[in-house]
Amino acid sequence: MFNADLLTSAKVQDFIKLATKKKLDALQVSTQLAKEFSNEDRAAIMDYMALVPKFREKFGIENTAFLLCDKLALEQSTAQDIGRWKANLWPSGPEAVGKTVHDLCCGMGGDSFFLPKELTAIGVDLDENRLAMYRYNSSVMRGVSPESSNAHTILGDVREVATHSNAASDAQHADYFTIDPARRAIEGENQRDLRNLTPTFEEVNEISKHYKGGMAKIPPGYPICEIPRGTEILYIGSRTDCRECLVLFGELAKNPDHVRAVMVDKTGNEIANWTFARDEKREARNESEQSQYDHNYELEGRDRVYRTSSSESDLPLGGISKFIAEPAPVLLRSHLFGVVALAHDETTHLISPGIAYVTSEKPLPAPAFANYEILESSEISTGAVRAMLKSHDIGKLTLKLRGVKVDPDQEIKRLKPKGKNSATLFYTRLDGEKIAILTNSVKEMPASAGMTSGGAAPKNQ
Repeated sequence: MFNADLLTSAKVQDFIKLATKKKLDALQVSTQLAKEFSNEDRAAIMDYMALVPKFREKFGIENTAFLLCDKLALEQSTAQDIGRWKANLWPSGPEAVGKTVHDLCCGMGGDSFFLPKELTAIGVDLDENRLAMYRYNSSVMRGVSPESSNAHTILGDVREVATHSNAASDAQHADYFTIDPARRAIEGENQRDLRNLTPTFEEVNEISKHYKGGMAKIPPGYPICEIPRGTEILYIGSRTDCRECLVLFGELAKNPDHVRAVMVDKTGNEIANWTFARDEKREARNESEQSQYDHNYELEGRDRVYRTSSSESDLPLGGISKFIAEPAPVLLRSHLFGVVALAHDETTHLISPGIAYVTSEKPLPAPAFANYEILESSEISTGAVRAMLKSHDIGKLTLKLRGVKVDPDQEIKRLKPKGKNSATLFYTRLDGEKIAILTNSVKEMPASAGMTSGGAAPKNQ
């Protein structure tokens, strides 16, 4: 059972510091704890100790600092890179003085950690344990004094709390909101039903009407056609993943009726962003049509699900050109990779419906795309692929997969590449038929200069 008083006590935290300094193993820790704590408390402390290095890394705090959380709260919380970038979406400085934000479904408080200091943040949740985490963590991350921390949390249903937010005389008044309605059905496992949110997205829309502005975090695969007009939609991630989809409401929606994809580095600095007006034609595609383009791909040994572009909406179909490119995950999730590619090279096309590898006559701009020069292609058969590898003297091989399901490590062992050169091998499809494409990676070429926002050209900074 979660015990906030136990985990935040000086006795426990001093023990953790000492155990960390001495690099005690699990058996040594358990033996030491057994001398002073019950079995239940010992188990709770050891579970918490396993989280300490994880939350320090996730939120970028010093290696002697403590936060209060459990495993699920930590998994659900926004990390520092996304949190620091999102801080730029809020009012700050004199504009933020005296303004309040409701952190609805606040959890351990990750969405409040990096808010501008001038804003007052109040955590709202139905779970007192989560509010205990929020209060303690607010003192660490935002400097809220323990004496006033109770005033910075509300135990209640976020839907009811929101109805009081626009009354300036009410104690529960707030100007803005942030909400993470996505919840996990089983610890460690994302919900499979994108619409199974608590509160529902329809209820989030109603909540938004009680504030001047705000943001809602929803699963990146949520159907964009169900997001109301007048909002701004943001997909945020790194070079290797898409981590959040944000819907901005009211004053926070600086580019209403636009979709934006944003790439950030480990400390939250923006690497690039692309903005386009919403495309009603693309969004109108119904679920039965879209489902044929939803594939479970293996990428370097890890299963990932991408809701990919179709040839009807973004790119034409064609044969193999000189280069093949892999779009950044934020462009895949936002459905923007086709228009970004065409803005740079009008020859860009797909080689098979629904598979998000694009091919073109020249490399596409980084970091939107990772480019590879095509050396040769063949059918996917052991003899044909081995012959292709031998002809290019390939000994070190990286295998990328979409539309073809094999175990990458086992496949490389089976091919037994022997040679002096290295290459990247794509297993994918050409107009639906399986194909192997042998490539060399291309040194990143810089993105073109910034373009105006709109339906025809990207904003790339």
